[in-house]
Amino acid sequence: MRSFLSCPLRARAAFHAFLVTFLFAAPLRAAQVGLDAPQPVEPAGSLTLADAVRAALASNPDLAASRYDIKAADARVEQAGLRVNPEFSVDVENFAGTGETRGVDALETTLELSQVVELGGKRALRTSVAMSDRDALGVERQAQQLDVLAEVTRRFIDLVAAQDRVSLAASTREIAQRMADAIAARVAAARSPEAERSRARIALTRAIIEERQAQSELRSARLALAALWGSIDPAFTGAQADLFGLAPVEPFERLVERLERNPDFLRFASTARLRDAELRLARAQARPNVTFAAGVRRLNASRDTALVAGFSMPLPAFDRNQGSIREAETRVAQNGAARHAAFIRARATVFGLYQELLASRDRVQTLRTDALELARQALEQTQSGYERGRFSYLELATAQQDVLEIRAAAIDAAADAHRALAEIERLTGEPLAAPAP
Repeated sequence: MRSFLSCPLRARAAFHAFLVTFLFAAPLRAAQVGLDAPQPVEPAGSLTLADAVRAALASNPDLAASRYDIKAADARVEQAGLRVNPEFSVDVENFAGTGETRGVDALETTLELSQVVELGGKRALRTSVAMSDRDALGVERQAQQLDVLAEVTRRFIDLVAAQDRVSLAASTREIAQRMADAIAARVAAARSPEAERSRARIALTRAIIEERQAQSELRSARLALAALWGSIDPAFTGAQADLFGLAPVEPFERLVERLERNPDFLRFASTARLRDAELRLARAQARPNVTFAAGVRRLNASRDTALVAGFSMPLPAFDRNQGSIREAETRVAQNGAARHAAFIRARATVFGLYQELLASRDRVQTLRTDALELARQALEQTQSGYERGRFSYLELATAQQDVLEIRAAAIDAAADAHRALAEIERLTGEPLAAPAP
């Protein structure tokens, strides 16, 4: 999730390399690496997105819990590869009866050891099913890591936007303070009515309240981001990023090509391997196993000892595992249909996000160039006219508010653009912004 996100934005390539190496360079089964999580390191100082990602991947509570799923899957693989235990039996016959079988004189005792021999490669197929399930969990873990990265990205964007809003609120408060002081001087010189000073004080009070609200939202954004690596008292001082650093984005057609490389779709491939293994196991289970037995028999009547041997196998007259086979075949077809449906939904979602991204970028460009420049010119003209008595304080305050609202709208639009880009990167599993020249 690299959208805007390392700071400065020109450092995105380094962060991308870090992400690709961490998530995609190793084969699926390498997901077991890092089951023992390192001690979390609390980021300090000025925080970049890469710092936040490293902290979250190292000590995110949800990722820490998912490590136990991998361990449990490894145990299932081990269990699936074990042979069937042999059986020991004791058979006692011809005692406590009548006539010649009275008491234990005719007693026959048989000690027997039997072993089930699995035919059709069932043990290997069970192991294959368990390993495919374990691989699917590895892909699930990759998808979960991407979810964490996406959430880090969202909260990092929120933090940067909150910082910019605090800066804007502080600027608003400073302007309101200067305006209140200037109007107080004008009122004292009898150049403005007392009502204008009251309005200026109201505007200053409102600006102070909005600044405090922005600071409160900033503190909440800091805690929300730090919670992703389990921290309740973040040590970093702030986020280092340029909210308005919007790099060029690749065409939509290339995004669709990348969808299938996302762990969400690799999950379907892993599930397909799992379903195929289950189908092979179901077919193998239609073949009956054979049980061989051997033992020794003691005959009390003649004081003789003899060996016994035998074998047994079920006759597949009725149960040939046909129901399980049909279920496994259905699951194979279902996975293919589910994958196709998920791809259609993902493509539509990416298209909508891509349009939102383009619209937000265009909105940022328009607000920060045309609209903001016009608003500033109007403010300068109104302020100049106000000093000459051509405009009222209400008209001056309106011109100032226009400038501030455009700056606030630009912050929101830039944050929306980065959020849309982050969501697309989550779906495609790769960074999208074209390299900066």
